[in-house]
Amino acid sequence: MNELELKYGCNPNQKPSRIFMRDGSDLPIKVLNGKPGYINFLDALNSWQLVKELKEATGLPAAASFKHVSPAGAAVGLPLTEVDRQIYFVEPDALLTPIACAYIRARGTDRLSSYGDWAALSEVCDAATAQYLKAEVSDGVIAPGYTPEALEILKTKKKGGYNLVEIDPSYVCAPQEYKDVFGVTFQQGHNDFKINGDLLQNIVTANKDLPESSKIDMIISLITLKYTQSNSVCYVKDGQAIGVGAGQQSRIHCTRLAGQKADNWWLRHHPKVLGLQFVDTIRRPDRDNAIDIYMSDEYEDVLAEGVWQNTFKVKPEVLTVEEKKAWIATQTGVTCGSDAFFPFGDNVERARKSGVKYIAEPGGSIRDDHVIATADKYDMVMAFTGMRLFHH
Repeated sequence: MNELELKYGCNPNQKPSRIFMRDGSDLPIKVLNGKPGYINFLDALNSWQLVKELKEATGLPAAASFKHVSPAGAAVGLPLTEVDRQIYFVEPDALLTPIACAYIRARGTDRLSSYGDWAALSEVCDAATAQYLKAEVSDGVIAPGYTPEALEILKTKKKGGYNLVEIDPSYVCAPQEYKDVFGVTFQQGHNDFKINGDLLQNIVTANKDLPESSKIDMIISLITLKYTQSNSVCYVKDGQAIGVGAGQQSRIHCTRLAGQKADNWWLRHHPKVLGLQFVDTIRRPDRDNAIDIYMSDEYEDVLAEGVWQNTFKVKPEVLTVEEKKAWIATQTGVTCGSDAFFPFGDNVERARKSGVKYIAEPGGSIRDDHVIATADKYDMVMAFTGMRLFHH
């Protein structure tokens, strides 16, 4: 099949719409269920590249949760702890596989943003992954294959309309890519730059102690950034993106946004949040939204008298500003990646507040000396990669 007609483009008025191969070859994908749209395919093809490269670079199964052509989260398939199971709402008796763990962790980065996501899997989708996906609000998934059990589970989702896309894992795209903007055609070489451990050898700080686990986190941050709308910054811990700041005009705003998301991820581990008792009838999205509001400055929106009873069995105690600051201060060992150089040391200062110890960025700013000095002030480890990773 050389082309696939779509219902419409980014918006309902943008017709006609299709995806097709310029060279007349067959599309590298098959739609096994549903009717994916224009934005679905943008998410699918970007997210597939991310997880494919993550697996190649780390040797581990990888997954991503995409929204509006940027990852809300990405992760490799490391085992879940008991706390992970609790904050990601995994059933106690659920049998988990590495690829299921990867997606659960990717979705768990920012569950609010992942509402209605597009999922990407580096491995064949199995029953364990399908079972978790079935319970979440999601638009579709792309994978190199599906087990019969997974297909049976997912074809019942969204009244039988859940989007299932299978991609040929051996597909290699053309070296040149094109897109039209306002009737003008743009051409560029496909970004086939390989991100691996060799990119992390230029450590510019006094502290050069970079553990192997943090090298993996740096690789995850950089590959995630490669497929995130720029400007972008990504915080990673233990093989999982915990905060992605995408599409900001200012670098410091990226760092703050990603840092705020990383802080929220860590607050999910706070005993008061873990102890929230929800009413039995609450829907998963409502629960995620309630947690997000409870942790924010607008907590009264869910704790007001006559309101909290709709969400909680027992009225929660307020998570105070002082408690949040104290808890966030316990976060350590976080990695921060940036798709372009930090122009000022303020980015390092903000990253430190979210527990960042390791930083990967291209370098090349006229103020590199100030950025390095700021990292040295906090005994951080910073690697200059020499490679910008803009994505638009």
